[in-house]
Amino acid sequence: MPCGGGILSSKKGLGETVLGWFVVREGGDDDDATPEELIEKYGKKQPPPPPEEAAPPSVRLQGNVPQVAAGQAPDAAVFPQVYRAAKISDEEQQRVDKALALLQSLPTETPKDIRKQIVEASLKAFAIPIDQIIETSAQEIQALEAYIQHGERHTQSVLQDANAQLEKLAAHITEIKKLMEMQVKTQQSIVRAANEQKLRVQTVLEFFGQEAVARVVKDSPKLVELK
Repeated sequence: MPCGGGILSSKKGLGETVLGWFVVREGGDDDDATPEELIEKYGKKQPPPPPEEAAPPSVRLQGNVPQVAAGQAPDAAVFPQVYRAAKISDEEQQRVDKALALLQSLPTETPKDIRKQIVEASLKAFAIPIDQIIETSAQEIQALEAYIQHGERHTQSVLQDANAQLEKLAAHITEIKKLMEMQVKTQQSIVRAANEQKLRVQTVLEFFGQEAVARVVKDSPKLVELK
């Protein structure tokens, strides 16, 4: 795989070089989005194709693919598991970690050519072939892209299940509201019918007069004065 300096200086940006092995460090559109906007975005987003149909670089993650609980963020311990799921051994991972440690130990103001000479000399001293580090680094990027796709498929599944539950809840809420409306209408009809019946019975009370009614209500243990 060619990986010369001309690639890094391309005006097209790192993300368009070497079949997308390099990641452009740009702020994502999701950074400033609200939770509602993100849910709508992922709800409408088409899930990525299965690994066997996806365009390279992509691999099939096997075995114990680490899951991150909803609301949590992955920590550093997740990624070695991702690499193992992509069949990258611990020894291969350690080679990349060794190269990273060497790079991070050098002052940032050191010219790139000097840093490259130092790192390559150190790796040779540890008998670590540079081509193997490049290969494993590319494998890890493949694995991380596969992990992103794996997460998107899981997110799609969660959103689909959640939307199905929301639809059921919405239908249930509609039924409850309908029941409430029916009960209110029933109560209104009860009030109308009962008041009509009261008017019928009231004819008897009006016939005997208000004073007689007041006396009977006061003396009767069965009656209470209506407020």
